[in-house]
Amino acid sequence: QVQLVESGGGLVHPGGSLRLSCAASVSIFSIAAMGWYRQAPGKQRELVATLTSGGNTNYADSVKGRFTISRDNVKNTLYLQMNSLKPEDTAVYYCVADLHLVPGRRYWGQGTQVTVSS
Repeated sequence: QVQLVESGGGLVHPGGSLRLSCAASVSIFSIAAMGWYRQAPGKQRELVATLTSGGNTNYADSVKGRFTISRDNVKNTLYLQMNSLKPEDTAVYYCVADLHLVPGRRYWGQGTQVTVSS
């Protein structure tokens, strides 16, 4: 069983920054890839960013140049640094993880709310 616990969400003004964290209950070296999804009210879930065990990153076009995904291998924690936030970034952000030894199964965190508003 893998647990992913997100934190760092909150209310921020347009143009501001937030850093989301996702603490994994397993060694990050057992994880093939991690990422962040988001879902705004009335909208489909959107993949925001991914980071593979090999260090490859991928971003949605809507966040390129503003968001940065990274990890701390000692703390088994994934981060999402979000800069230049816009109202359209408002959503619940979910952390996900795919394990090397459990292919085809994606683990989800409980989500953290990010609200960008003046």
